[in-house]
Amino acid sequence: MQMPATVVIGAQWGDEGKGKVVDLLAERSDVVARYQGGNNAGHTIVAGDQTYALHLIPSGILYPNTICIIGNGVVVDPFVLAQEMDQLEARGVDTSNLRISGNAHLIMPYHTMLDTQTEIRLGKLSIGTTRRGIGPAYMDKAARIGIRVQDLLDPSILRRKVAIAVEMKNDLLEKVYGQPALNADEVADQVLAMAPRLQPFIADTSLLLDTAIRDGKTVLFEGAQGTLLDIDHGTYPFVTSSNPTAGAACTGTGIGPTRIDHVLGISKAYTTRVGEGPFPTELDDAAGRHMSEVGHEVGTTTGRARRCGWLDLVALRYAVRVSGMTQLGLTKLDVLSGLPEVRLCTAYRKPNGEETADFPWHQSDFHGCTPVYETLPGWDEDIVGVTRLDALPARARDYVERIARSTGIPITLIGTGQGRHEVIDNVEL
Repeated sequence: MQMPATVVIGAQWGDEGKGKVVDLLAERSDVVARYQGGNNAGHTIVAGDQTYALHLIPSGILYPNTICIIGNGVVVDPFVLAQEMDQLEARGVDTSNLRISGNAHLIMPYHTMLDTQTEIRLGKLSIGTTRRGIGPAYMDKAARIGIRVQDLLDPSILRRKVAIAVEMKNDLLEKVYGQPALNADEVADQVLAMAPRLQPFIADTSLLLDTAIRDGKTVLFEGAQGTLLDIDHGTYPFVTSSNPTAGAACTGTGIGPTRIDHVLGISKAYTTRVGEGPFPTELDDAAGRHMSEVGHEVGTTTGRARRCGWLDLVALRYAVRVSGMTQLGLTKLDVLSGLPEVRLCTAYRKPNGEETADFPWHQSDFHGCTPVYETLPGWDEDIVGVTRLDALPARARDYVERIARSTGIPITLIGTGQGRHEVIDNVEL
């Protein structure tokens, strides 16, 4: 499938298999750009007998001719990035094609401290963050006291900014959380120690992307997390601190909306969620355990077990709407093999008894809703590694076609296993 400029976005609560899809498409792409989030995200890629867990670096890094960009909308922990680069290089992966936007903001040591302390203080009301400092880094960005990647190139500017930020953070650390104060010079020294490692990769990535698109290159924009974790359009407050939806691909990389040709949404054949928050189709039964065990549902970044449930078509249609998705990729269809029946949530029943096929705009309706299911017969055949549509069992194909009809957009990719090429590609259902 020819995709000149395409946004690949999660259509659920993240963990949909976007990394594998981007890796697959990157084989045919010139540039892959990450546009939001931080190392709270994780993409797992299985290539042959090798498994790679990526947290900041775009999934296209495994292809030596692909330029990989960390855009301005990403918050970058310089220590984590350097470690990830070192680990890839130790395994023989060339990272020389990585480029980092000078306008991206840095996650500072005090951001991770504050993230952890806030979650501890909230106790049972905690949001369930990864405690990686992502939220506090975005807070400083909005408050205009953030430290940017380009500040690594001017130590005097960085030291002045850090001095201001640390003075403010110490008030919180000491007076609110009872933690020892930080030394601004020590913090600045820690971060500046990373400058020599990262400096060769810092670039005007907006210009680089614009040039690539003008030259007719194939560009992928890679989001982290998923639609329902979007800070504006997700299940607030149980969301991330940025915008995983497709519109952020423009603001997070510095290109205009008219440059986007396609928006490819990625959804599992069922639903998972990591962390706190409402989950209408969550299961605590044999089917849920089957999804968890067969799907190896453990978070790439956190190691936390993912909550599992039936596919939620109400939420999926909502995701299609808010990101203007033009096509859908369905991953992990193989996980459902062996279940006697499969269910699809086609509507919600709100607390007042009213049934709705649309995603509720009011949180109380969503938090209190129950799913309305349509039941389809399951299939027993093992479909791991199937690469042709005509090799799918009839009942599995019926399931996929029912999802396509409900969302109103074509399904162009079906995942049938963990491996890089265990996928049915170039289809349209």
